[in-house]
Amino acid sequence: IWFANLGYLSVYKTIFFSKTGIWLFFFLLFLLIFLLNTLISLNRIFKDKVVIPIDLNLEGFKASQISKRTVRALLLIVGIFFALIMGSVGSSNWLNILKFLNQTPFNLSDPIFHKDISFYVFTLPFLQLVQVWFLSSFILILIVSGIVFIITKGAFYDNKRIVISGYMRAHLSIIIGIIMLLIAWKFYLKIFETLYSTRGVAYGASYVDINALLLSYKILSIVSIISGILFFISAKTKKLKIPFYSVGALVGLMIILLYIYPGFIKQVFVKPNELTREKPFIENNIKFTLKGFNLENVEEKEFPANENLDYNDILENEITIKNIKIWDKRPIKSTYKQIQEIRLYYDFSTVSVDRYTVDGKLRQVMLSPRELATELLPAQAQTWVNLKLKYTHGYGVCLSPVNTVVGEGLPDLWIKDIPPVSSKGIKISRPEIYYGNKTQNYIIVKTRTQEFDYPKGNENIYCYYRGKGGVPIKSFLRRIIFAYKFSDLKILFSGYITNESRIMYYRDIKERISRLSPFLDLDSVPYIVVANEKLYWIQDAYTTTNMFPYSQPYRNINYIRNSVKITIDSYNGKPEFYIIDKKDPLIKTYKKIFPDLFKSFDAMPFNIQKHIRYPKDLFQIQIEMYRTYHMEEPQVFYNQEDLWEIPKEIYHEVGQSFEPYYIVMRLPEEKEAEFVLLTPYTPSRKNNMIAWMAAKCDLKDYGKLLVYTFPKKKLVYGPLQIEARIDQTPDISRLLTLWGQKGSKVIRGDLLVIPINQSIMYVEPIYLEAEQSQLPEMKKVIVAFGNSIVMEDNLDDALLRIFGKGKKQISKVEKQYKIETVNELISSALSHYNKAQEFLKNGNWAGYGNELKKLK
Repeated sequence: IWFANLGYLSVYKTIFFSKTGIWLFFFLLFLLIFLLNTLISLNRIFKDKVVIPIDLNLEGFKASQISKRTVRALLLIVGIFFALIMGSVGSSNWLNILKFLNQTPFNLSDPIFHKDISFYVFTLPFLQLVQVWFLSSFILILIVSGIVFIITKGAFYDNKRIVISGYMRAHLSIIIGIIMLLIAWKFYLKIFETLYSTRGVAYGASYVDINALLLSYKILSIVSIISGILFFISAKTKKLKIPFYSVGALVGLMIILLYIYPGFIKQVFVKPNELTREKPFIENNIKFTLKGFNLENVEEKEFPANENLDYNDILENEITIKNIKIWDKRPIKSTYKQIQEIRLYYDFSTVSVDRYTVDGKLRQVMLSPRELATELLPAQAQTWVNLKLKYTHGYGVCLSPVNTVVGEGLPDLWIKDIPPVSSKGIKISRPEIYYGNKTQNYIIVKTRTQEFDYPKGNENIYCYYRGKGGVPIKSFLRRIIFAYKFSDLKILFSGYITNESRIMYYRDIKERISRLSPFLDLDSVPYIVVANEKLYWIQDAYTTTNMFPYSQPYRNINYIRNSVKITIDSYNGKPEFYIIDKKDPLIKTYKKIFPDLFKSFDAMPFNIQKHIRYPKDLFQIQIEMYRTYHMEEPQVFYNQEDLWEIPKEIYHEVGQSFEPYYIVMRLPEEKEAEFVLLTPYTPSRKNNMIAWMAAKCDLKDYGKLLVYTFPKKKLVYGPLQIEARIDQTPDISRLLTLWGQKGSKVIRGDLLVIPINQSIMYVEPIYLEAEQSQLPEMKKVIVAFGNSIVMEDNLDDALLRIFGKGKKQISKVEKQYKIETVNELISSALSHYNKAQEFLKNGNWAGYGNELKKLK
């Protein structure tokens, strides 16, 4: 019902019938093999007893006398029980089976066996599944068959000896022979699994794997086949010794070929010449890791990190300066809570960074949805009617520029209040949030009682839902279904519910998407945007695998693509899946499996396209991998000579890993500003900065990665060094210490590394939070450049102080007054002020007003 209401019934059918069909296939297959094996064995009369002279001291053992009919009934029950389990094993791998049947070539071959990568990603997991399933099945059958022969006197104890019938021996020989062939198949698959080896200096097949283990697996596979054949022969010859000797030989060979021989090759041939031996395999690892994490096209450029910026450069990069983020998402979230939650049942759960065109200019903003948190309602108000029928949705957003402060250190709210009021023309005509991050429980809309819409002064405004979200209840049968599903009889008996009512469930954004596409990995947090006067959630989704050969795993994945962007209307709740990476073979395969789920990215409304961004979770993975895999020269990689690290910074007086941040800026050698995701690097075990990486977020060059490297002979301060220098600056340190002793808490925000032209400057905001109010206020901004560090009330003053002294400044005021320096500007302002005071003393109000105008 839920899938059909969203228009994705075909997705449900594909998943349901695939799971059911695969389960039924494996259930029947196991049951057929099991019953054929065990029931046929009961129809034979046990003759030709063979005495095995082993004294087991089993005098107390006596075979139970059970009729064949009873045994058959018991076997049928046992067979069905194990068939249920083996069917579930197959069904749980439904996605691997569908991917195998719908696979898409990568058009890239591995360097060892020259097979297309699709074999490893799609075919090999399927073959592993089939091999393990059959091996497990026949081991179960072997165990059950042995028990059957015992209870039917196919094997029994007599005069301190085990007596085994000839047929039991023959029957079990055939089963063991099949098991040996399946083990041979396992050794054959292990040949391809060497491409995931961790034996060498780099992930993937190493010298030992290729020159020792490949031969070992081939030999063991052949020996296993021979052993299986010997067991088949023994079913006729009645000779068991040779087959069992072959099993012993196989175990001995495994010890020699899998442990002793590879160890010998490693110690004798590899260790003395490790780099030479492993060089081609290191090259394979580097190449395929870069491909797996989409890092092979990273563009590296040199960045001189000059220290010759002046105020003219600041003015020329106005759009970068105007978008420097002096509001950190953590303190601003607390500030939003204090000044904009309006009522106790609202909550700002997340804060995202985005960009909007305001007054014709690209401006970076912070945005947070005002969601409904019903758990914050007073206990007496948490009735079923209130929780399910009345308090149904959040309302509106807060939006403020990242670099503007008003009043006593508060954000400049461009969208605020309830209903939303915008000072910059960003209209929201549909501000209700029925689907979000805080919407965990089901609700029912279009009932006989009105919903609470929003508070207005001392009154509340009520409404009726007019959208298409939720599932129509429309019949008593559906009432029964939903009452059962949610274990809530009130759905069945409530008089508020009508045939027009709709029930909304799975309203959490990530849960909603995961139920539709359990095969996609989701970014940690969806973010909300304002587009077409409505609120939309955007969720980034990834296609991943851990079967990309030679690629170094990161948290159990070694291939990842941000192939899908998902949007959800916060009012109606329908997810739309857009493919943004058309080259990804995994998403092509999923598109074949679920043709009605995905749309082309071009189908996404343009006003939403403008707000896509490179996901931070993916960038975190890529910068983690690139810190090692930027070393593409095998010798450098082997020695780890140029290993990079993600730097540390101070937040709230606590050290933490540097977090990448979004910024609107003009990259070096670019003509226009753009929205990018940025992070610096430091050398391993050092705190100076060695490089910085940027990911482009705008449509034109979406996903392009650039790395700017600094001269290795030049010291460029890293974030932790700048933090230390801030602490060592007496005026700054003294003031921060003083503030921290007056019942207030000093919060040091994120340290930002800002590239300007070919130089680097650093910006860190300082917030002050009173212990009682929990309202962080932005009080100071620290700017560092070269050997200079200053702290001022705002960013403009800090930039003017650090870059403006003695520098030529071009502005409207300067053009009007033809003043060249800051000191002359100050002198002129003071002159106007003094003249105004003279006019005031003489009562010349016109002159006074004129001088004040000039002073302004």
